[in-house]
Amino acid sequence: MSTDSIDCFLDHLWLSDGLSANTLAAYRRDLAKLAVRLQALGATLEQASEEKIRQALLQAVDSEKPATRARQLSCLRRYYQFLLSSGQRQDSPVERLESPRQGLRLPKSLSEAQVEQLLQAPDVSQPLGLRDRAMFELLYATGLRVSELVGLSMQQLDRVTGLIITRGKGNKERMVPLGEIALEWLERYFGEARPLLLAGMPCEAVFVTQRKAGMTRQMAWHLITTYARQQGLPPISPHILRHAFATHLVNHGADLRVVQLLLGHSDISTTQIYTHVARERLKQLHAQHHPRG
Repeated sequence: MSTDSIDCFLDHLWLSDGLSANTLAAYRRDLAKLAVRLQALGATLEQASEEKIRQALLQAVDSEKPATRARQLSCLRRYYQFLLSSGQRQDSPVERLESPRQGLRLPKSLSEAQVEQLLQAPDVSQPLGLRDRAMFELLYATGLRVSELVGLSMQQLDRVTGLIITRGKGNKERMVPLGEIALEWLERYFGEARPLLLAGMPCEAVFVTQRKAGMTRQMAWHLITTYARQQGLPPISPHILRHAFATHLVNHGADLRVVQLLLGHSDISTTQIYTHVARERLKQLHAQHHPRG
């Protein structure tokens, strides 16, 4: 199986869209998996016909979720569009293929009381606990992705205006307000905990560890899940805090376009899921409190 066209395609995506290493790795896995299936059908990924691709996608209809197959088809569309634009093919064999139908998947979120429970979990009398409290407050106040959180440098933080300048998917820059409470915890962390953790060593990362270096994605994930478990909360990831940020904004009347800008979504359709979240919340409140609910 030749991987030349896949390598060229991924290089093109990296240069044109600035996609992260994780996203590019996911594209590579999907294409490699489909290439193996096509090879078993006597075809190559580069020259496969529409019918061969349809067969390859249907091979896993019982073992893969519709969302997985839809993602694979989306990946193929971009791949064959690249082959078209670079003159390696004269047609796109996936042009007429339809994505598998998916039910509406509402993102998992937390109630405001559950978020408050998580925020209060760290022992702020200790430097590490104070760091964790400031980190959780910032996550909930801004809706940052975990990669944006751990990559946050002191230069990206404007403590005077209370704004963060961050770069999300596609290397797109956006400004996000911190809010007074998150800023207060950050200031306390900067004054009482961060200098102790660094012990005079220089580090540009906002959130640092006892190793006097910036935090990793894995460590941030581990901290949140550990505190959630200690508090008897359902399994929580950094992304669930991002969903809670957006859900609670919409529940309190925030305009969807504003939420889109804060989350860094390039398309409003990605943000519209939160209108469904808000509707579900209204239904629950009605059922709980209305005498005819």
